[in-house]
Amino acid sequence: MSLTTPISIRTLQRKLYAKAKQEPAFRFYALYDKLSRADILSHAYERVRANRGAPGIDGVTFKAIEAGIGKDAYLATLREELEQKTYRPDGVRRVWIPKPDGNERPLGIPTIRDRIVQMAFKLVVEPIFEADFCEHSYGFRPQRSAHDAIDAIAEALFRGHTQVIDADLSKYLDRCSYYPLAVLRSSKRSGVGSETLILKPLRLPCETWMASSSPRLTRCNTV
Repeated sequence: MSLTTPISIRTLQRKLYAKAKQEPAFRFYALYDKLSRADILSHAYERVRANRGAPGIDGVTFKAIEAGIGKDAYLATLREELEQKTYRPDGVRRVWIPKPDGNERPLGIPTIRDRIVQMAFKLVVEPIFEADFCEHSYGFRPQRSAHDAIDAIAEALFRGHTQVIDADLSKYLDRCSYYPLAVLRSSKRSGVGSETLILKPLRLPCETWMASSSPRLTRCNTV
């Protein structure tokens, strides 16, 4: 399902992108307040809802939210937590997805409230980093897909390039205990309460569900 981004959010994103593009060394410090904007939280809610994901460790679903206190009251509470800076992410529910080769792929499922905040964060920060990304990068970027990458490769082959490097860093992030805070602070784009919104989810325990055992808690290294 595709949701049209409200004009107010698109205007903000265009301004952030233009600033980042014109001044590559500029640091964006005044961004945290954007996360609690009513239009951004509302759109983040609808985007997450459209993904139709499973509930997190609290078991809360969109159906339960809308049958209970309702979307507006739910977002009002979340907005207050962000404004008061009392928001803290929940633990992550981890499930294992079977792969064709017989192995399993871990999938971390945050709670709905955390997914909404993460989506709001993405809406604000994405245009800033888009200004820095290489034109040949396609993974997890807006308006780009695997098909676009295939087209780019086909064009390169047509121009005479014949060598392709296929690399897969297996469980690379799972081997990191957490991202050093110094790395985030050194980023020229830092400035959205990164300690709370980026690092803390990486340090939270995961509630892991496996077919042959009861839930168990492990350290969650990736989100």
